[in-house]
Amino acid sequence: MNIHEYQAKQVLSQYGVTILDGGVAYTSSEAEVVAKGLKGPVWVVKSQIHAGGRGKGSFKNIDNYSGGGVKVVKSIGEAKDVAEKMLGNVLVTHQTGPEGKQVKRVYIEDGCDIERELYLSLLVDRVTSCVTVIACQEGGMDIEEVAASSPEKILTTDIDSATGMKSFHARKIAFGLGLKGDQVKSAVKFLLSMYEAFTDMDASQIEINPLVVTKAGEVVALDAKMNFDDNALYRHQDIEEMRDEDEQDAAELEAERHDLNYIKLEGSIGCMVNGAGLAMATMDIIKLHGGDPANFLDVGGGATRERVTTAFKIILSDKNVEGILVNIFGGIMRCDVIAEGIVSAAKEVALNVPLVVRLEGTNVELGKEILLKSGLPIISGNDLADAAEKVVKAVQEAA
Repeated sequence: MNIHEYQAKQVLSQYGVTILDGGVAYTSSEAEVVAKGLKGPVWVVKSQIHAGGRGKGSFKNIDNYSGGGVKVVKSIGEAKDVAEKMLGNVLVTHQTGPEGKQVKRVYIEDGCDIERELYLSLLVDRVTSCVTVIACQEGGMDIEEVAASSPEKILTTDIDSATGMKSFHARKIAFGLGLKGDQVKSAVKFLLSMYEAFTDMDASQIEINPLVVTKAGEVVALDAKMNFDDNALYRHQDIEEMRDEDEQDAAELEAERHDLNYIKLEGSIGCMVNGAGLAMATMDIIKLHGGDPANFLDVGGGATRERVTTAFKIILSDKNVEGILVNIFGGIMRCDVIAEGIVSAAKEVALNVPLVVRLEGTNVELGKEILLKSGLPIISGNDLADAAEKVVKAVQEAA
């Protein structure tokens, strides 16, 4: 689960992470009130969407406006005017795709005297089973370019969960960022607070970009992103309440409501599989045969007929889907339950794309019989390779 920048800063500030004063606004009038309550004389108006690259982004259909989704202003009136232009309009960044995202709230924040911009993040490294700190002396909007062209500039430090982050870890990172004197003290406090927030809140990632050093030598989070482990949200009702459903893909949100693991992709072949590993293998073999998967969808090991029907409808709700591959290995999941769900959903939504089904395992013969008697134009796959080859061919022929 992701949250907005202003929400991340609220969470981090509770742990002592240094942020600038600011407030959220949903209307231009609220933006004016927030700006009046800040010190000034410079303010920053920031569009709040779940996507990076806001500073380099652009708005659709805004006249008399220059600048992206983050704009520095020098008067309260200008803050109100910029907020009015941003709110309700669509911001396009390299992460949103050409469709962009509508801005429904803005964050107005005090400006500051920036001496240096750095990069800092914490994430869970599945290879080392540690919380890993990633830092760089070059932060800001071009961090992706730095990582791609000069990977040697990226510093990584693994923190063993048995010990947690200690002061010596934080000092090592601070020195690696080229900080000196009081800057190091400020950075150590910042890092220890950030790590505490990460572990206490069951975060999966915290990214501070840019992390700035002010001319006064203070280390401050100028931006903040936080992602959380969905499996731990039952422990954090306050975080769950921060969820902004408008920022989630509608199909992914519907899948979540039915305990389905669904991620939308850019391809044309929809996939319904039971088991994450089998789902990954299915997507790989589709690619191997020249196709592109439209989604990752794991119905789980104990899905009901109703859940399978919902999964099928979610796949078909994607207008890019030109064919579907169902790949089920029945262990706990019975093949006849899958077959009943497929037939029910296909009849309900008036299936109009090629459908290839590969079933193996528990009640496989019963499942195949249900599909055969359905009267639907279902193509049977003998094994995974055969099924992938057939669905790619069927999509190409239909095109």
